Amino acid sequence: MTGPTVGSTPRVGFQPGADLGGPPAPTDLALPVLGAKLLTTADGAVPRVADLPADTRWVPLGTLDGVPAWATELATPDDFPGRARGWASLAAEVPEPLATLAGRALAVVTWRRTHRWCGACRAELTDQAGETARRCPGCGLYVPMQLSAAVLVAITRPGPEGGADELLLVRHATGPTGLWALVAGFVEAGETLEAAVHREVAEEVGLTVDRLAYFGSQPWAISGPGVLLAGFTARAGDPRAEPVVDGRELIQARWFGLDELPAELPPAYSISRWLIDETVTAGRRPPGAG
Repeated sequence: MTGPTVGSTPRVGFQPGADLGGPPAPTDLALPVLGAKLLTTADGAVPRVADLPADTRWVPLGTLDGVPAWATELATPDDFPGRARGWASLAAEVPEPLATLAGRALAVVTWRRTHRWCGACRAELTDQAGETARRCPGCGLYVPMQLSAAVLVAITRPGPEGGADELLLVRHATGPTGLWALVAGFVEAGETLEAAVHREVAEEVGLTVDRLAYFGSQPWAISGPGVLLAGFTARAGDPRAEPVVDGRELIQARWFGLDELPAELPPAYSISRWLIDETVTAGRRPPGAG
């Protein structure tokens, strides 16, 4: 496939954008959204613009490997007789750049649906050209699509008698309660990412951490539109301390040896699992290895 380039370098992967330079072409990627679901073709492929009615209203998403991608919100399943998929189901099967594109489609469509009216003067908002944003024609209020930042952290401590490291895993009171996951939580206004990690760890398991290091980030469509997860690694501040769950957000917390992790871990497409896998890999490297 060919598409927009920067100099002589093709734009590979997913590149978000709100201005694709013109109307959709028949062969452009189409991401129809119905409620909280994405629709694929019957065999699970991403549709093309030509697969939907000519009068479809499109919203630009960006490009995937140089191919423009567009989203649209459907009123009924009859608008496109495809296969409805939740983002988690889709992300478990498709390559990461496509999963990110699908998550952006859900986020943008949901944001547009829930930000139609001005919160100051009640006028209907209009689209801001070239941006994922809206503006009020009455009072001029500017309404960009905002991100909600959340943090998660892989906390380790030395194992007993100098053995392999142990990793702290928790079970949440809501959501996929059967999984063993990492301590996580949303960032508060006026708080840095690092401060949020320290606060969430103290609130949820009653521990302190040090040697905090940034790992990476991931847009996370499961938790709502515009959620961005920032992952960290850390060491327990007191290696002898045991976690005490708050009883509200968490129902269980345990230290696990890196070679004795439970089978019920987060899915492979999640940054939570990436952190866990990297922690295990790092724990098996010889001292001083890169």
